[in-house]
Amino acid sequence: MLAETLNPLAIAQEQFDIAAEMLHLPQQLRGHLRVPQRELCVHFPVKMDDGSTRVYTGFRVQHNLSRGPTKGGIRYHPDLSIDDIRALAMLMTWKCAVSGLPYGGAKGGVVVDPKTLSESEVERLTRRYASEMSLVIGPEKDIPAPDVNTNPQIMAWIMDTVSMHKGYTVPAVVTGKPLNIGGSEGRSDATARGAVYVLSEAARHLSMDLSRARVSVQGFGNAGANTAQMLADFGATVVAVSDSRGGVYNPGGLDIGALQNHKRRTGAVAGFMEADHISNAELLEIDCDILVPAALGYQITEGNAPRVRARLIAEAANAPITPAADRILYDQGCFVLPDVLAGAGGITVSYFEWVQGLQEFFWTEREVHAQLERVMVIAFQNVLRMAQKHRVHMRTAAYMIGVQQVADAVTTRGIYP
Repeated sequence: MLAETLNPLAIAQEQFDIAAEMLHLPQQLRGHLRVPQRELCVHFPVKMDDGSTRVYTGFRVQHNLSRGPTKGGIRYHPDLSIDDIRALAMLMTWKCAVSGLPYGGAKGGVVVDPKTLSESEVERLTRRYASEMSLVIGPEKDIPAPDVNTNPQIMAWIMDTVSMHKGYTVPAVVTGKPLNIGGSEGRSDATARGAVYVLSEAARHLSMDLSRARVSVQGFGNAGANTAQMLADFGATVVAVSDSRGGVYNPGGLDIGALQNHKRRTGAVAGFMEADHISNAELLEIDCDILVPAALGYQITEGNAPRVRARLIAEAANAPITPAADRILYDQGCFVLPDVLAGAGGITVSYFEWVQGLQEFFWTEREVHAQLERVMVIAFQNVLRMAQKHRVHMRTAAYMIGVQQVADAVTTRGIYP
């Protein structure tokens, strides 16, 4: 791997710089928006089941607060770095702005492999991390959500910890909670549903029949599995899927329901009897109409982009395509729906959950889906118009919208004191 292994913050800043140059953004604004506004790094002890104590490192980065409180997930991963968190926080700022949500971007995480811990150890780690983060999170300040290796139960522990500190229940301090403590209908599949709404609009724009499309999905977690199932329900043929242990391929189409059952039984998609084994790298290069990267970042690089054959890519993961690969795909005629647009379903329904929690007034699943579709369709149309007006690819267009919205908020509010 060559230049595509660039630092994640450098990649995020490069994408920002492209949009800022197109917008002729003043240098003082560029300097302000290229870096996070606030960072917290903590080192905290956790008592293990055997009575020993381990010290873990956690982060929370708030990129920009000009449009409202910050919002973003918490991930648990052994390879997590502060620059990962900085880059993802910046990405969240643009994602919220593109969708018109009154948030800035944030991200957090702990350097840990939760699969090596017991459930009680994960709970103690989460509660201690939440205690450390209580300095900067809150319904009016910064609202975390699930991300890689975190889930509704972990959000429940965070909410409970903050509530114990306050002396009363604070449901709106996190989103992605279980329904029985203030979660929202439609949250669990929101990222996938938002991606499918945008894919439908893009297919219509490209005169592509979604019901006849051949689809490959990299990543078979929540976002990837739900996207695959929804596209199959549309009539599309899902020919390949993968997870961290490898992938499966059947040119005649995969039974997504049966594959999900197989993964629940075995823990992986590999070994599914009705398909051939492929690697994650091979999946990206399969002949298909639609490719959905729904795993980790920087999967499509300068090295493999020339071999990507999909006509339409929808990024359900954060930053799966490097800037160099973006340019190659654009020149090849591939239509890319960037993460700040295609991946905005989760943050949008998180916003709905936050609003419901503040008001203590909850919506039906049908209402959530209708509002999500409205937000995603408007965002797609705005980005497409920007792309056509300036003759740029969809990522640059989306960044131009997001950066301009945040720059306008910064300018209007001014500098204090």
